[in-house]
Amino acid sequence: YGIGMSWLLLAGGRWARITSWAQRVSARRFVSTMIVGFVFLLATWVLGIPQAVYEGFYREHQYGLATQTLLPWLWDQTKGLMVSMIIVPLVIVGVYNAVRRAGERWWMRAGVFAFVFILLFSMVVPVFISPLFNDYKPLPGGPVRAAILSLANANQIPTEHVEWFDASKQTTRVSANVSGFAGTTQVSLNDNLVNKTSLPEIKAVMGHEMGHYVLNHGLRLTVYLTLVITLGLLFVHLSFDWAQARWGRRFGVEGRSDPAGLPLAAALISTFFFVATPLVNSIVRQAEAEADAFGLNAAREPNGFAMAAMRLSTYRKIHPGYWEEVIFYDHPSGYARVHGSMLWLKENQDNPTANAPLPAP
Repeated sequence: YGIGMSWLLLAGGRWARITSWAQRVSARRFVSTMIVGFVFLLATWVLGIPQAVYEGFYREHQYGLATQTLLPWLWDQTKGLMVSMIIVPLVIVGVYNAVRRAGERWWMRAGVFAFVFILLFSMVVPVFISPLFNDYKPLPGGPVRAAILSLANANQIPTEHVEWFDASKQTTRVSANVSGFAGTTQVSLNDNLVNKTSLPEIKAVMGHEMGHYVLNHGLRLTVYLTLVITLGLLFVHLSFDWAQARWGRRFGVEGRSDPAGLPLAAALISTFFFVATPLVNSIVRQAEAEADAFGLNAAREPNGFAMAAMRLSTYRKIHPGYWEEVIFYDHPSGYARVHGSMLWLKENQDNPTANAPLPAP
């Protein structure tokens, strides 16, 4: 689909004409490239609406996972576009600046830029971006808050901030996270998790999320994914000249540093990440498996974790084949999670919570 969008933008020299127009608006490269970035983002957003509606609205409703009507869903998509309008053009400017200044080594400089950007973005999202889509409020005192703070204190997570947010207006999924740094650390869980699951399930899920924080997965995944992105940029570096030699004259692309080639570069990077899907999924899935093991030992709620895994089976095939899981799954399968929970239970029969009956939500 992404390659198709790129072809529509490139065909007949359309994008070359847009780039020429941007350069007439401003002779300064920074400004003209920024304009090209704005137009590219807006064009791909509009062209991508049919796929987004099918995947994010129609299919989600078909599986009973979405709760929004079309207009509120479109408003959330529009807010996402407005946030992207601030961020993506700056990323595009940064990449083209690396291309112009670093020559044949541009992909290395752009890789360093990607690392810094991902790290900063992960810090900004929980504080400034997530509240644009949901209302965050302190979780009221009670057994749930007390259990979460006890888990946090036991695992040396420096926070007294436990927030819940109104995800039920968008989805029926349960979710939670631990985010922030340097005094901004907070625990967040959605209202579906609070209202539709039992306390053992909540503790098990929060143990998993705290595992990500304690095991420093945020930084580690940033390093790993930056390496993958850098490989993707190297792929673009090696393949762009060949693609430009073959189609550049038809599309009006003059070289690697010409923003007229932005849709071509986007098609190449999309192709790389399509092929690299199993690699990216496996990197993330390994971190998720580590957080699963941490959560079982921290929360000591194997039945709660197994039940939470079964809830996710409403939209994830619970027992995929080996290669199916490697290629398509960025989390361990439901079977692997339930089986891991029961192995933990087998080895911890003396744990008072392990064999307790699971209470109602």
